[in-house]
Amino acid sequence: MQWIDLRSDTVTQPTPAMRTAMMNAAVGDDVYGDDSSVNELERFAAETLGFEAALFVPTGTFGNQLALFTHCERGDEVILGEDSHIVWHEVGGAAVIAGVNLRPVPTHNGVLDAAQVRRRIRPEGDIHLPRTSLICMENAHSSGRVIPLAAMQEVWETAKSAGLKVHLDGARVFNAATHLGVDVKQITQYADSVMCCLSKGLAAPIGSILAGDTAFIATARKKRKLLGGGWRQAGVLAAPAMLALTEMTQRLGDDHKNAQYLAQQLASLPDVHVCTDQLQINMVFFKISKEIDEARLLACLNECGIKSNGTEDGQWRFVCHWQIGKEEIDKVIAAMKTALAAA
Repeated sequence: MQWIDLRSDTVTQPTPAMRTAMMNAAVGDDVYGDDSSVNELERFAAETLGFEAALFVPTGTFGNQLALFTHCERGDEVILGEDSHIVWHEVGGAAVIAGVNLRPVPTHNGVLDAAQVRRRIRPEGDIHLPRTSLICMENAHSSGRVIPLAAMQEVWETAKSAGLKVHLDGARVFNAATHLGVDVKQITQYADSVMCCLSKGLAAPIGSILAGDTAFIATARKKRKLLGGGWRQAGVLAAPAMLALTEMTQRLGDDHKNAQYLAQQLASLPDVHVCTDQLQINMVFFKISKEIDEARLLACLNECGIKSNGTEDGQWRFVCHWQIGKEEIDKVIAAMKTALAAA
């Protein structure tokens, strides 16, 4: 069966060009700095993202946690959105790896309020208080929303006025840039470090990038090794990752358009309510107003060759990527009609 997989853009298969690049990649031992494919990827990624240096890491969570581990000392405090990926979906890694305390801030649709951030920065000189050392932002947000540049700038200026560093969880930062119609550097200018995933909508089989200044990346490289993240002949992964950055970033608008089409078709179904305020990238969030047997609906979709996750906090999420086009979406809608009737 040819599956239509809507669970996430992490399920993307590498493109035929990526598979060819993997086969022909120049390789070497990256721990020794000998893998020319990795070296070129890191150089190009740093330039693309607007930083001095970059580091190729296995996953987005690895990159975010490595950033906290590098920016902070044990016992420090990190200010970030209460609905951020680092808080919700990174297994409490901040406590285990960096040994830091997370101080979550309520957000408005994923947007941090600079005034609320400012109020949570710990004053110096009180021995009872932890040291605030880092502020984290996320763009695009995992809710499917894109954070306005003006809001990022306000948080950035708040951080700089307090002498703090800013890390950007940019897992889908190229989606955010596509939605805003700007060069990705217009987003990353408001961060001292950024993590971006190459294995989501950009379709690389493995890998993310952590970028920052030269000193930061030198420290992160050693800490990556400490965490067991030192690559050997990683050129076979860096070669498709390079195509992710050079080619796949240019077609993300197609995924966004397909998400809009999927949303329109879902909205035409009875009892389906699309969350249009979360429809800015390649994700479609929706709710089903009638009572249904969720497990049965998922089973019906599965029988039609469609993979989907169940609800989280009452919402369904379908995610578009390079393997989901209009033909696949039409099949999804037909299957949803059947599944809703059966559930």
